[in-house]
Parts: sequence; C-alpha cells; structure tokens
Amino acid sequence: MMRTRPLKVALLGCGVVGSEVARIMTTHADDLAARIGAPVELAGVAVRRPGKVREGIDPSLVTTDATALVKRGDIDVVVEVIGGIEPARTLITAAFEHGASVVSANKALLAQDGAALHAAAGENDKDLYYEAAVAGAIPLIRPLRESLAGDKINRVMGIVNGTTNFILDKMDSTGAGYQEALDEATALGYAEADPTADVEGFDAAAKAAILAGIAFHTRVRLDDVYREGMTEVTAADFRSAKEMGCTIKLLAICERSKDGASVTARVHPAMIPLTHPLASVRGAYNAVFVESDAAGQLMFYGPGAGGSPTASAVLGDLVAVCRNRLNGATGPGESAYAALTVSPMGEVVTRYHISLDVADKPGVLAQVATVFAEHGVSIDTVRQQGKDGEASLVVVTHRASDASLTGTVEALRKLDTVRGVASIMRVEGE
Repeated sequence: MMRTRPLKVALLGCGVVGSEVARIMTTHADDLAARIGAPVELAGVAVRRPGKVREGIDPSLVTTDATALVKRGDIDVVVEVIGGIEPARTLITAAFEHGASVVSANKALLAQDGAALHAAAGENDKDLYYEAAVAGAIPLIRPLRESLAGDKINRVMGIVNGTTNFILDKMDSTGAGYQEALDEATALGYAEADPTADVEGFDAAAKAAILAGIAFHTRVRLDDVYREGMTEVTAADFRSAKEMGCTIKLLAICERSKDGASVTARVHPAMIPLTHPLASVRGAYNAVFVESDAAGQLMFYGPGAGGSPTASAVLGDLVAVCRNRLNGATGPGESAYAALTVSPMGEVVTRYHISLDVADKPGVLAQVATVFAEHGVSIDTVRQQGKDGEASLVVVTHRASDASLTGTVEALRKLDTVRGVASIMRVEGE
C-alpha cells in the first residue's frame, strides 16, 4: 500500500544537473512514487541567483538561504549538486544533523572529506549516497559496494573523464595536436573555458580516490592519488603508440599489491593495446574495467557526464534513499575495515615507453643499454632511427618500478650522447 504523505526533497543547486533532477522529479512523479512506495515532493531549491527563470520550477520554492532549507527539520532527503568543498560540506553535515539523508554528486568533497561525511551520516543514522560522483550515468558505485561486496577486487582501471577522452580520441583518429583537439572540444561544449581540472587530471584523481576507497575497503584521500595530466601528449606519441599496436588514454588506476598488503591509486596518460576493451572507448564516453577474484573481468560503459546522465544517477540514489527512509533503515555506509597501506607512486610497477633524442654514432645504444642495466630495468624492445648526426631511440621496458625508471632517466640525461628525453609514457593493460 502506498503512503500518501510525500517524502520531502530539498535540492541544493539548480544548474545543468540540478534543473534536470527537478524536471525528472516532476515529469516522472507517478513512476517514482510507484517505485518508492510514496510520493516525492520538491520542497525547496537553493540557488545563488534567485531572479533567473527556471522552467518547470515553482518560484515560491526557490531560496538563496540553503542553510535554512537544510535545517527545516521536515526535509527527508537533501540532493546536493552545487559542487566544491564549501558551503557543500557544511550544508551536508547540517542536513544529517537535522534529520535528512543526502544524495550528492560532489566528487571533490567526497575525495577530500568522505570519511568525515560518512561518520556524520552514521552518527545521525542517515544515508549518504553518491553514485553520480563517478562516471555519470554508469552504475559503478553501487555494484562495487553492494553487488561485489562478497568478492575481492584487485584492480579498477578506467576512463573517468569524458573531456580528456574526447581530446585524446580526436588526436588518435585525426592526427591533430593537443591544442587543436582541445579547441574542438571547447567549441563543442565538451571542455570548460578553463579545462585545467580535466586535462591536468584533478577530476579523474578525485574519482580514483573514491573508487579505491570502495574497492579496497580502505580510506584513500585525494592527496594519496598520484596525478599526471595529459597536456604533454603529442601527435608523435600517438604515432609511436600505433607502431606498438596501442592507443593513448588518460587512465585512473587503482590496484592492490600482489601481497595484498597495500594499494595504489594513480591518474596519468598511458598506452594501452588496441585489443584491450578500454581502447575502443571513443568520444566523451567513460568506461571502467574491474578485475576481481571470483567475478573475473567486468567492464562498465556509458556517458560519463552531462545533465541527463548525471541526473539519472542522482535519481537512482534518490529512489534508494527514499525506500530506506520508508523502511526505517539505511544502506551501506563507509567500509574501511581493511585499512591497507596506500603506497607511493615510486613503488608502482609497470612497463614504460621512452623516446630519446641521441647522437647518431656508434656505441650510443650500448651506453643507453648499460644505464638501464645498472638501474635494474630490463629492456623489451629498442628501435633506432638516425639521420645527419641525430637519431631517435625508442625503448620499451619490461615491468619496472617508477622509482627505478626515474633513476634510469636521470642517469640517461647525464650521457653526452643523449640530447634529450622526448617523452616517457607508461604502458598498461597487458
């Protein structure tokens, strides 16, 4: 039997995502009520610019006083889509303290203060759901913390930023340079006027912290994630990748060490074989590849950003939280019992592709090979091309630690025959 008294929802933020959440709540009201077991009512919308026309939203619901809205006491669920650290953190905490559960899309806040927010939710016996914080519409958070809760996850690797994937895909398919591809992404609305958060990997690093924490039952903060942007990727790098049967993606990689005692989380460009499922992810799409003991290899794929896809994830959480509310229960909270060590990037072991500018004369290859050997880095393949006294030397290593590779490169730079290091890129997915 359906309860007639509606569950009241406060919406913080009414931009691209927030306005779409409000629209779906209105147009799909009957379906949402049937799925939840009670009607849901938009009880207030907190915004910064109250004078702006917001189609489909009753102007009487609009307020600039977000604090008063979350402290009303009759709000069942607060949906936070304003982003940033403050005032979102204070508002979410106040919502818990005044009786509301929270649905958030705030990746930056969750990556920085997820533990404190989970603690506040637990202390007040309320839900904190955030499917929309990672990979837009793709169901990922809930499968990791619920569907795979009985499994042991060893690795999560994915493309979690649509802007960077669009740019790299354009460079790969057309031979365009980075700036040319970025300009097209901006013109099409895929990149912000200031794309720093995307192209320098900050956005993906926040998502990696969230994914690693859930996958490995360990608290992983944004500061724990190694981050390297993609602004230095060149058309020449793509040509080298194609010669290896690879493409280049900006990847978020979270993995458990072989002994199971530690984990790492990192974001950086990497070459991946064209045979890997992630290599075929085109345009602004996202995909995440999960490897676990029992389930094996799984891939989650779909649109990773935008108003409608993100709103879909928000509404999915809203339905789940409202169901919990009706049943007097809460869903899964933070699971950090494993408390594994988060290892630094220097301990990460992977393959490397190194392109060197060298003098074209006898003995250069032997000198370079000696440096690699002295630092314990085994060479897989070498390719050398020379002309008019100058040459390029491309070395692909077997698996080596980041620390050992760093030492190798520092030593190579000291050789008189090495004019410069043109590029260094990790090779993943093998």
